[in-house]
Amino acid sequence: MSTKTLVVGADRELSPGRVEAGPVPKPSDQEPAIVHNEESQNLSRSLQQRHTQMIAIAGAIGTGLFLGLGGSIQTGGPLGALLGYSLVGLVVCAIQIALGEVSALMPATGSFVRHVEILIDPGLAFAIGWNVVYGAYMSVPSEIAASVVLIQYWTDLNAAIWITILIVLSASIALLSVRVYGEIEFSLAVIKVLLVIGIILMGLVIDLGGVPGQDRLGFRYWKDPGPFVEYIATGSWGRFVGFWAVMTNAVYSFAGVESLAMAAAEMRNPRQNIPRACKRVFVRVTLFYFLAVLIVGMLVRSDDPRLGDESGTAAQSPFVIAAVRAGIKVVPSIINAGVLSSAWSASNQSMLAGTRTLYGLALKGHAPKIFLRTTKGGVPYVCSALQIAVSCLAYLSCSNGAYTVFNWFLALTSAGVLISWITIAFNHIRMLNAFKVQKVSPHKLPWHNTWSLYTSWFALIMCLIFLLTGGFVVFTRGNWDPSWFVSSYLDIPLVLSLYLGYKFIKKTKLVSLHDIPIGQALYEAENDVENEPVKTSKWSRFNIIWG
Repeated sequence: MSTKTLVVGADRELSPGRVEAGPVPKPSDQEPAIVHNEESQNLSRSLQQRHTQMIAIAGAIGTGLFLGLGGSIQTGGPLGALLGYSLVGLVVCAIQIALGEVSALMPATGSFVRHVEILIDPGLAFAIGWNVVYGAYMSVPSEIAASVVLIQYWTDLNAAIWITILIVLSASIALLSVRVYGEIEFSLAVIKVLLVIGIILMGLVIDLGGVPGQDRLGFRYWKDPGPFVEYIATGSWGRFVGFWAVMTNAVYSFAGVESLAMAAAEMRNPRQNIPRACKRVFVRVTLFYFLAVLIVGMLVRSDDPRLGDESGTAAQSPFVIAAVRAGIKVVPSIINAGVLSSAWSASNQSMLAGTRTLYGLALKGHAPKIFLRTTKGGVPYVCSALQIAVSCLAYLSCSNGAYTVFNWFLALTSAGVLISWITIAFNHIRMLNAFKVQKVSPHKLPWHNTWSLYTSWFALIMCLIFLLTGGFVVFTRGNWDPSWFVSSYLDIPLVLSLYLGYKFIKKTKLVSLHDIPIGQALYEAENDVENEPVKTSKWSRFNIIWG
């Protein structure tokens, strides 16, 4: 029996003798398009499949992997850190699957912010959208300031010189075509992957006694000082608190994975390439984070005082601590260069997320129409110009007092990552419930997994718990810290205020499950001339980097 090619909206053969079919509600002539003609015509579809893959992996590997693991080992111990990152990794995979299923059906600029408008409430789209824009715009000067700290690991030149150079580079990338952004992110992500593979292999060699004059370590540090660390409290409760502190910190190591679909309208064949990128996140998270955390726990004692270094450079990396102890002198500079590439990549991703979200808000009337202006190359240059102007806040890092104020502004949206993840999971749940209420089979989606509804509920609940317990340390005796409290919780009332204020002014209502335009979305997917399976070779399944 021949195998049928999947066509969205058509019957498809699941197994011999069983054909699944279901009526698809026909869209009304008055029903607005999910993907606007304006974004289809004015934005350039220049991001190829390999770019999409690497944007996904670049978002999953950040400075937290290179610098933050030491603090996690110090707080939770080798096993506590491994369990914490593993659990957060599962949440990230569930979020990526939810994002992929919704984005494959509705590949709109602004991604989950635009999905909220369609699936939940326009007022919530306004609140989440401006929260994302604010967070992304503030992240760019923050990452530039962090990059300068990394550069000063090698040189004492005035910080303002490097800030100027980095702002010019960021502006050039923002104003050139999205293809240039894709190529740069592709190159930076390859550097990240090679660096991670290199430090993991180096860690194995050191641990197994492959360096002359060094003993074999094995799991020595799992026995002494032990697999867990008591944090704040003592006994079993203290060890659990240490594990939980690792988990809440690990969330921010994965910040950026949600930016994969922000430029969906600028991707070639997004209904196929976004799911392909999302499916590979699980393998990459497992391979890179799991192995990296495991190796670090074998290389460095959890009570090593050097893990408390807060220089912001390679000096605080546990891999550097292990390499220096083993006499490998070149590693600090290599890792510092890798972290610098991660910081610059994070700046570029924030630039893309901020400009495309603002463009999407303008499309729906949530921002001034001037932000819809694009260059001939399809770049929303007014959005980019505003973000470049905001990037100049990085100069505040030249003054200690001004930089403190800047960090307070940045702290206002530290919880924005979790709010975005909660939104993605809730979008997906609402979409699948709409399919159920309208009696349409979810198998008509361009990409669907039968178990994804359960993983989205798991991710939603876990992210809510992470959000509410992110600053739990400030509520323990003797650990009150106003700045930590602000960074952990103030974003929640800010988003709620924007949401309720918009609802009060615009009188918006929660979108009924019956009114969610499933028919229109499936119609657009079925008539998308690009929606064809991506041709792959038999070797592509083994390509863990960008295949």
